[in-house]
Amino acid sequence: MFYLDDCGYCHKAHKALDELMAEKPAYRDIKITKIEENEHMDIAEQYDYYAVPSFFDGKTKLFEAHLYMSYEDIREEVRKVLDYALAD
Repeated sequence: MFYLDDCGYCHKAHKALDELMAEKPAYRDIKITKIEENEHMDIAEQYDYYAVPSFFDGKTKLFEAHLYMSYEDIREEVRKVLDYALAD
């Protein structure tokens, strides 16, 4: 997961992760590497995305936020990422 500390959409994604993991304990077993883009530009430059938060499985992009996404939309996309990881 790529994010920025000062990104409102990223804060929504972090909140969604916390809520979803509390609701479905199986999600807690999923390893999510959180990479702050400004602190690790060398890693971020290796991935194809324009906006954060962005979730990847390897180099495969699973979700990339876009402008005007509501919390509910972000939460649903994060849930899909977690479901994908469980099925993998």
